[in-house]
Amino acid sequence: MPKNPNGGSTTPPDLPASAVDGDTAAPAESGNPGGRRSGSTSSSASSSGDTRAADTVASSADGESAPHSNGHAGGTGHAIGARKKQFVIAPRHQTEALQTLGFQPLQFDALEQALRNSNDIEVVDKVGPRSVLSALSDGSGSSQGVLVARMTEQKAAALHQQGQGRLLVERDQHLALMDPSLRLPAMVTGVTPTNGGGPVLNAVISVVGKDGAPQANAEVSLFGSMLPASGVTDANGRVTLSLFGETPDTVRGLYVKPKADYWSFYQSDPDISSDEPNVVALRALSDWPALAGFPRQRCYNWGQKAMRLDQLPGNYRGQGVKIAIIDSGAATSHDNLHGIRAGFDVLNKKTNPDGWNQDTLGHGTHCAGVIAAADIASGIRGFAPDAEVHACKLFPGGQVSQLIDALEYCIDKQIDVVNLSLGGAEVSEALEQQIIRAKRAGVACIVAAGNSGGPVQYPASSPNVLAVSAIGKLDEFPADSYHAQTLDANVDANGYFTAKFSCFGPQVGVCAPGVAITSCVPPNNFAAWDGTSMATPHVTGLAALTVAHHPDFQTAQYQARGPERVERLFQIIRASAHRVSLGDQSHTGFGLPDVLLAVGLQSQAARPAMQPQQMMGPMVAPLVAPMIAPLMATPMMAQAPVYDPFAFDVARTHLGNFGMQWPQLHVGQFPIPKPYNPIMW
Repeated sequence: MPKNPNGGSTTPPDLPASAVDGDTAAPAESGNPGGRRSGSTSSSASSSGDTRAADTVASSADGESAPHSNGHAGGTGHAIGARKKQFVIAPRHQTEALQTLGFQPLQFDALEQALRNSNDIEVVDKVGPRSVLSALSDGSGSSQGVLVARMTEQKAAALHQQGQGRLLVERDQHLALMDPSLRLPAMVTGVTPTNGGGPVLNAVISVVGKDGAPQANAEVSLFGSMLPASGVTDANGRVTLSLFGETPDTVRGLYVKPKADYWSFYQSDPDISSDEPNVVALRALSDWPALAGFPRQRCYNWGQKAMRLDQLPGNYRGQGVKIAIIDSGAATSHDNLHGIRAGFDVLNKKTNPDGWNQDTLGHGTHCAGVIAAADIASGIRGFAPDAEVHACKLFPGGQVSQLIDALEYCIDKQIDVVNLSLGGAEVSEALEQQIIRAKRAGVACIVAAGNSGGPVQYPASSPNVLAVSAIGKLDEFPADSYHAQTLDANVDANGYFTAKFSCFGPQVGVCAPGVAITSCVPPNNFAAWDGTSMATPHVTGLAALTVAHHPDFQTAQYQARGPERVERLFQIIRASAHRVSLGDQSHTGFGLPDVLLAVGLQSQAARPAMQPQQMMGPMVAPLVAPMIAPLMATPMMAQAPVYDPFAFDVARTHLGNFGMQWPQLHVGQFPIPKPYNPIMW
């Protein structure tokens, strides 16, 4: 992912450079995640010009200049120049403005044929409705699909111009999973000593677990004042790292992320020795009091308890609901995930479409555990263990065109709720059109807000989805774990805080637990991870329970699939939430959703008023108890008026107290919220 001006990773953390088949995502503009506006305009159009426009673009290939070369290849070697880029090509849905100007619908079939006949354009794929049912599911029957093609930027610009406003031509940008990137200590620079000068610190890091057992495949990073050094431990749990231009006195931080079953470790200003191995002894997850006996004894993670899943009657299990997790797959080898039996490998759909149950990253497996882990005697229990879960594999290396394909699968399979713990650098109108199609077909998209610590990223910024930010809670992780680095200053009296990495903005609908979340990882282990990626499955699982058990969705009005059904679901989730942390509404939205309210078992007025001491762990409560009484007496902490979550006139008034407007039903409204550039120069 391109560097975000507000922080975050410069590249997708799970996308190796060698895996890039198309082109990398275009950089985001500072302060403008949607990119720049396209400069192309048009003043006239006719249906007879569609084929002519396509032929013009196709025939111009032979006369197009060769890609620019740096001119320094000499007699040997490969001259580096621009390669062909991968683009998404789709007809723009007709708007009133285009109809008023006399624009006729684009003859997309003729354009497709012309592109396929071009010698300089390679049509890689076509994504469209999988059946007559899915073609008609959005109520319009107008979807013509999208094309994925490789061409030069010059040709893409010509094609966009010839489309005269009726054709979308967008770079097929890469997407990234919403894991928070490792934050460098303050004052770390990207410079290195020149000509090999200066000192070199060579340090051996030895990572051990319980009883001194070596921990292989642990990620280790060492930070100095210049470029960091990173590596992975070998079978003996050791890795040697070299910091150029550093001495033991200039090392700023040491970070260790175990493969599974242990807490991470972070030490600022570590005492590093260059003469002998530096031993890091990790804590087992089960050493933490809240996870005692885990995983032999089943437990709920702290986030599920915060949302009161542990108080839900046993027969509320998400029966009859279909959930899709568009991620890195789901490892059905895990004891808690044997119940996942359906999916689609979008990456390898032509060679191995059933490879969705192989998860090399573990990210999708972690999300699946929170949502639907089986209710067995060991491990964890998910929100909706009896739901029908579909795992759509999009990573590593997922692109916008493949996400469009995955959403087409969801429309065809009549999925109720989709978990999207992912994001891109730019707004995509082609993807937005597909999200709108999905919403019209009754598919609700729950999306991670992002982990850059800046504005909400796309597609979470879309008005047609529910965006989820991340919160943490004191006393739910060891102080020497990396989770402590996510702590922000806005801790409320109950110990909740907004995660430092979480994106913010008016698009945030609700927040959910996203720090130190324990869930499944391949092949049959557990890990505690951070991210809005981890927060989103909490809301997806709650949404599945709401669709399955809330009385409204047992009525004919909301049993019918459509945008009203999706919007009603979002309204119920928002209305079930209560404020947490001292962060403003842009960081937490309506607040933390409540399971019992969302399924209709309780009203907001009946929610028990928990004392702050009850919400804290034994280590925190004694420290803050003397400060609670005077704090709760202040007007700032006075209890807000309660309201029936389904009396929406009252809810609108309550929300107005925070200076926000009640969300309107957004279906097919353009322009989309952020300016975008179809060519994305």
